[in-house]
Amino acid sequence: MKTIGLIGGTTWISTIDYYKNINEQINTVLGGLNSAKMLLYSVNFEEFIPPVNPDEWGELSKKFTSIARNLEKAGADCIVFCANTPHMIADKVQQHIGIPIIHIAEAAANEIAGLYIKKVVLLGTKITMEQNFFKNKLSQKQIEALVPAADDRRFIHDAVFNEMGKGIFSAETKKRFISIINKLIDQGAQGVILGCTEFPHLIKQEDCGVPLFDTTVIHTNAVVKFALGV
Repeated sequence: MKTIGLIGGTTWISTIDYYKNINEQINTVLGGLNSAKMLLYSVNFEEFIPPVNPDEWGELSKKFTSIARNLEKAGADCIVFCANTPHMIADKVQQHIGIPIIHIAEAAANEIAGLYIKKVVLLGTKITMEQNFFKNKLSQKQIEALVPAADDRRFIHDAVFNEMGKGIFSAETKKRFISIINKLIDQGAQGVILGCTEFPHLIKQEDCGVPLFDTTVIHTNAVVKFALGV
């Protein structure tokens, strides 16, 4: 079994899901008392809040690169960012380490393409919805990403940092999310990507008339396959 290097804390809420999902899957496959071999570096998210402006990511990129190098030196065989948004700098970090970064958007694109879905809603932080790092992985599989209107993008982004990152999942926010999703389904979306690892705590499959793609589950599935060499 390979050793997984997790960079978590972005947020701690979803990092718990990563740790739990990976260990549960490893135990399901191997049985007994087997669990995953993992190294976890959990950051203080207050010091890692991602800038909306991509030109301001230089310092954050250096921090993630340093952590990834330390995990590699400690024996990790891969790096896993336990959130969607940091993948904006995944390619830059990858240039400075000798082990692979398991990319969340690539895993999601593979999953969606396997279901022959060609148009999806992409929900996430403003960075995830407005920059191309996630959309490009989808377009490589001929999948079109629909994103909410500007005011809806602001609402979603603010909900991530003002509510969900603090463990707050309100009925009012859920109602607005469902309204946003339904508007994009009316535009032809065949599925919805929950492109923020906190969203599955708010939106469930029964809330939506098309398939939901939980990036936390999809990502951890890909990580387990790497760790077990399958």
